[in-house]
Amino acid sequence: MTNVCRLILALTFIFSGYVKAIDPLGTQYKLQDYLEAVGLAGVLPDWATLGISVLLAALEFCLGIFVLFNIRRRATSRVMLAFMAVMTLISVWLAVWNPVKDCGCFGDAVKLTNTETLLKNLVLLACAAVIFTWPLRMVRFISESNQWIVINFTILYILLSSVYSLYKLPRFDFRPYHIGANIKQGMAIPKGAASPRFETTFLMRKDGKTKEFTLENYPDSTWEFVDSKTVQTAEGYTPPIHDFSIQEYQSGKDITRKVLDNKGYTFLLISPHLENADDTNFGDIDQLYEYAQEQGIPFYCLTASSEDAMQRWTDLTGAEYPFCITDETTLKTIIRSNPGLLLLKDGTVINKWSHNFLPKSSELTAPLQQSGIGQMPRDAVAEKIAKVFLWFVLPLLLLTFADRMWAWSKWIRRKQEKLKHDISTLTKEKNEKEDCSR
Repeated sequence: MTNVCRLILALTFIFSGYVKAIDPLGTQYKLQDYLEAVGLAGVLPDWATLGISVLLAALEFCLGIFVLFNIRRRATSRVMLAFMAVMTLISVWLAVWNPVKDCGCFGDAVKLTNTETLLKNLVLLACAAVIFTWPLRMVRFISESNQWIVINFTILYILLSSVYSLYKLPRFDFRPYHIGANIKQGMAIPKGAASPRFETTFLMRKDGKTKEFTLENYPDSTWEFVDSKTVQTAEGYTPPIHDFSIQEYQSGKDITRKVLDNKGYTFLLISPHLENADDTNFGDIDQLYEYAQEQGIPFYCLTASSEDAMQRWTDLTGAEYPFCITDETTLKTIIRSNPGLLLLKDGTVINKWSHNFLPKSSELTAPLQQSGIGQMPRDAVAEKIAKVFLWFVLPLLLLTFADRMWAWSKWIRRKQEKLKHDISTLTKEKNEKEDCSR
């Protein structure tokens, strides 16, 4: 029973911690949702919430590995029980008051209702109580003298995974805008399904006065854009993509269908907030825009920023591409980079780039149809899983095997020494008896 509970906890925590660790920005956004729900929005700076997100994911992953390999079993079981007690209290709050719709327990990989989250945490709390009560019943895979290797290797691996995902992009993309996803199909509602209703509101400013508008009564260009928000106004079947819209900033026209129905390629520069965007590689962005103009490829910058932020970005980078307004949450969901680049072909996501890995000039010498960046990467999920296995799972398995072989050989040596000692003792006793008989 103890080892069954141990396995349930280990697998759950490893999966939960890993999917959070490879998407630290997504974990940060969820943490900010919780802070907003308790009235603490903006209290912590972004670097603090990001740091907490990385450490929280690392803690979960490490606890899962430590329980699986029975590392420091007494201390680990205590921490596991305390962690689950806190998480269960939070899930009770979520189930009763519903301040946040999705708990974010498994990132974007698995979505649970708040009631499902509570039931899941009650099971895990019970399992944590079992291993806390009988920690010594858990079978040890790694000798105590070698546990430091697993501890340091696990911590280093999971922290580097988060850093890699921040610098590049998450290794696994569980969101509806992943490479290969057709955005129009993701927005489709099956026949007969009840349609949910959404409303996008725009906060606009003019002559010092702020007012909300919808798409139906969007004002003229004399009004300054402040913010936008999309909310669900009626329940129904919710498609994976339900809040994607593109509105030209200058004209106010909705060009969503124009972009998604375009036959060919479209570049979308994504920046939820231009005022916070990394401007280190703006030269590469401008070069991409020039390439798009030469090739006749539409290029838009989607943002939720104000006019002042757009103007500052333009002054700083010399941007000549058109700006469009899209919901902030949608932009954060599309790509975990600010700015990030999306390449569409016939409404399908062909490729994504972090601002740190934008296509270089050497890749922009031919039409996209003949270029590598215009083709969908052949980075299959199975291949990514294989890389994780080679870099993390295999070394741990080899260490476990070597440790068990070392422990077994040590046991054999002890047995041999005991046998020699017994034989020596018997021989000595026999000789003593023979001497006495003489």
